[in-house]
Amino acid sequence: MCMDWLPTLSEWPGPVYMRIVDALAADIANGRLVRGQQLPTHRALARELDIDLTTVTRAYGEARRRGLLDARVGQGTFVSETTARATADIPYQIKIDLSMNVPPQPVEANLDVRIAKGLAANVPGASAERVLVYPGSQAILFNALLSLTSPGDVVLTEALTFPGIKAAAAKLGIRLVGVAMDGEGILPDALKSACRQHQPKAVYLVPTLHNPTTATLGPTRRKAVADIIRNSGTLLIEDDAYGLLEPSASPIANLIPERTYLAVSLSKCIAPALRVSCLLVPDATSEQAMRGNLQATTQMPAPLMVALVMQWFKSGVVDQIIAAIRNEAVGRQKLAGKILKGLSFAAKPNGHHLWLSLPRQWNRADFVSHVLRDGLAVVGGDAFAVDQVPPHAVRVSLGAARNRAELAKAMDVLARALKSPAAAIQIV
Repeated sequence: MCMDWLPTLSEWPGPVYMRIVDALAADIANGRLVRGQQLPTHRALARELDIDLTTVTRAYGEARRRGLLDARVGQGTFVSETTARATADIPYQIKIDLSMNVPPQPVEANLDVRIAKGLAANVPGASAERVLVYPGSQAILFNALLSLTSPGDVVLTEALTFPGIKAAAAKLGIRLVGVAMDGEGILPDALKSACRQHQPKAVYLVPTLHNPTTATLGPTRRKAVADIIRNSGTLLIEDDAYGLLEPSASPIANLIPERTYLAVSLSKCIAPALRVSCLLVPDATSEQAMRGNLQATTQMPAPLMVALVMQWFKSGVVDQIIAAIRNEAVGRQKLAGKILKGLSFAAKPNGHHLWLSLPRQWNRADFVSHVLRDGLAVVGGDAFAVDQVPPHAVRVSLGAARNRAELAKAMDVLARALKSPAAAIQIV
């Protein structure tokens, strides 16, 4: 029996059961309770608080619904492995969304409290030469294409690329040409040949924890890519959405700063709601052009969010949050790897997703539809293909599951679907 925790109910309004839930949430946020910590049994807590057993049962049930607690059969009740929000009843069937590539939210990240404190501090955002702040990386990509290209121009990408650049290019009439890849990422010889053939206005790459394949370019290949871009007289749009999760990978921009537009986002490393991304441009002329496009398309990023992020960087909070999220990503990748053992997929320890190959008996669209009927959303290879036949694979994102128990359930569904296409699989 564990009696390390007793809630202080006098600080909270409302019914007793809700006071217990509110006290629990506050103690998790302030670090008094840590993830995985065992809580008192229903009966023990009721006795200590001198309240009805049904009140504690109702409180624990509400806390589980909010994702604050996990109940383990035969073991007891524990603080959830990850912070989670309660999900409202929805009229469609997605129960676990593995299609959204978002970071997990571990308790240690403590985002709710840190957002509130950061906004209250209202530290002014800092500016520096060659750096512009945008309301998200999609705005950067659209504005970079708008500034660097004209309708009909060619931009090279990896053979599989981020759907956001595809959407931006289509809207602006830009032709994307995919360049062959391997397990490490874009192939230098193929890039050199494509530059010679197409004379592209720019090359768009995600060289670290590539979306969707998880490939990460090594130092030697990064240098080769940089040399090709310099010698070809083109420009690089480097999307470093996941770079903060893999700090050992130095951006290609460090090798060719005079030819690179480097986009750094926090949405994949901290939280999607932080619509703050930074763009490092080659020079003052580029800065003026991009600033003009920013003002014309989105006016400016949200000042409060920028102030919050700058305060977090200054205080070191960003490093703490990213470390917590990186640790959670490692745990989720290990869990997924264990359940999917024997199946073919690509993954990286610090990444939020994996690239899952489908067996021959599965049609790609049929598989996506099948698991959707069983409550899971994944993304088929069609969404990422540029100008080739879509690969026989799906991207599976691990961060959106509310906790590891929910993720394990989702991975079990995937594994059974892959091994037995005719099985009637449901999440319960």
